Amino acid sequence: MFSSLGDSSAALFQLAAVSITAQPYIESGFLASLTNSIFVALVVMALIYFVVRAGTRRASLIPGPVQNGVEFIFEFLYDQVEQVVGPKVAPRAFPLLCTIFVYVLVANWFGLLPGVGTIGIGHDGDRMPFMGLAGEPEIPLLRPATADVNLTLGMALCFMIVWFYITMREAGPIEFLKHTFAPKGGLTGFINVILVPIFFFVGIIEVISILFRPVSLSLRLFGNIFAGENLLHAMSSLGEQFGLGTVGQFISSIVLPLPFYFMELLVGVLQATVFALLCAVYIQLSTAHDEEEH
Repeated sequence: MFSSLGDSSAALFQLAAVSITAQPYIESGFLASLTNSIFVALVVMALIYFVVRAGTRRASLIPGPVQNGVEFIFEFLYDQVEQVVGPKVAPRAFPLLCTIFVYVLVANWFGLLPGVGTIGIGHDGDRMPFMGLAGEPEIPLLRPATADVNLTLGMALCFMIVWFYITMREAGPIEFLKHTFAPKGGLTGFINVILVPIFFFVGIIEVISILFRPVSLSLRLFGNIFAGENLLHAMSSLGEQFGLGTVGQFISSIVLPLPFYFMELLVGVLQATVFALLCAVYIQLSTAHDEEEH
């Protein structure tokens, strides 16, 4: 009995073996760099562009449904950004933070659409020049964009570039170095001299934490979305594992993942919020002292 349980556990573990890397549609040639996650990233970008374009192309005093929705989202997000980074920095930080939140949210939810990860090229290890629904494809046609660490790391690095520009523009290099390494609290005299080495060491730790921000931002988002992809994959395959037959497998592939779809909808919102909120907090931490002085 224990051996059968062990075999079942091993099989269940294999059910969640979604490829951790994005896969190209063609292995050689110019299109070899076009992976299934890059394709989805382009689709999400085009989808957001056309929706925003449709809502702002012919703006009017009496907005239509699309314009009204786009303006509501922008105004709501701007208020949230302003509350975190302050009214002085918000105009510069908002375009990046709004783009990050909207893009990550749409990309996360796009990965939950039926067919993402299940429709693809090839079957049972034999690559075929056509797409099919039977079994698990060798190369999924669509892969959630945020389940690719290349995309999440790219967004994190882009944020750090903009963060550095905003910090240097608002605080300047001298103020940034003073804020990072100098003693805090306006201390003077002998106690200030004693605390200089301590705060200098704390500043070095702060610099190291800044350098690790792209890694923590990207891996947090990638890990949660990739784990959700594995979870849905495993739940939809349980019917096949337990030998429920054709009808039972079809029903279980729809019913069993359903509760987790609702959970992943919530995870998609939370991860987009966490990514954008942390970016906003990082900007606020490096620019708030400049606002206080003014």
